[in-house]
Amino acid sequence: MSKQKGLIKLEGNIGGISFYSSDGEHLARMANGPSKDRISKDPAFKRTRENNMEFGGSAKVSKALRSALSTVLQSMAGRYLTSRLTKIFKIINLKATGTRGERPIELSQYKDTLKNFDLDKNTNLSSVFSAPYTATINADKNEGTIDVPSFIPDDFINAPAGATHFKLVLAMGAVSDYQFNAGVNGYEPVEPSQNGLSAVIYSPILALGATAVTANLVAAFNGAPVIAAEVSVPMCLGIEFYQQVGTDYYVFAQDNAMKIIEVF
Repeated sequence: MSKQKGLIKLEGNIGGISFYSSDGEHLARMANGPSKDRISKDPAFKRTRENNMEFGGSAKVSKALRSALSTVLQSMAGRYLTSRLTKIFKIINLKATGTRGERPIELSQYKDTLKNFDLDKNTNLSSVFSAPYTATINADKNEGTIDVPSFIPDDFINAPAGATHFKLVLAMGAVSDYQFNAGVNGYEPVEPSQNGLSAVIYSPILALGATAVTANLVAAFNGAPVIAAEVSVPMCLGIEFYQQVGTDYYVFAQDNAMKIIEVF
């Protein structure tokens, strides 16, 4: 592949060359394979169309979860989060029964598939934060709690160089199951009004050198909706590092960590 240079960046196929962007870079390569029009019409590509439809549905579910967690992604997410989440929802889709190309994507039936998912594959929460904690949710699935009993930060936190303080973060998102809708020829959430609900709460800023700290984080969805059975609630625990300079605290852009610790 080659990189595009110059002020004008192209996308699409021109003269047998495919122009596209990936990870913020503008690239070009020789176009190959069947045309988009042939794939959409030729009976020989029926299986490809089915796969593309289900992949598109998985991408929609991935986007719903990322939207629900959007307030924490800037400091917590890795560069491949989108593709990694889409892959997980495609795995869930493959477990379902039904007509190929129209099989549902039901996180509510396969919650463990998403459990213990680190938002940054290169920064595992367990390797950064190892203090014991419990995670619970109420009967209506609209209020989640993470309780961290008293612990000594130096014994349970592997902090990056230069960090002086930290915050613990509880983030919850609501993700509906998705079904294929022939009327729109695509996937739609079963419970659109609850899909993408978000709740985030931070602990106070805590000193890494403290003798002992505790944290009790409680996050709730606005309006206290009763979450439907077809809607799952991934609960995330994260740690965000800070450096104190005078009386100011500056959050680290990297080295923070967050994991989906439970899916209710």
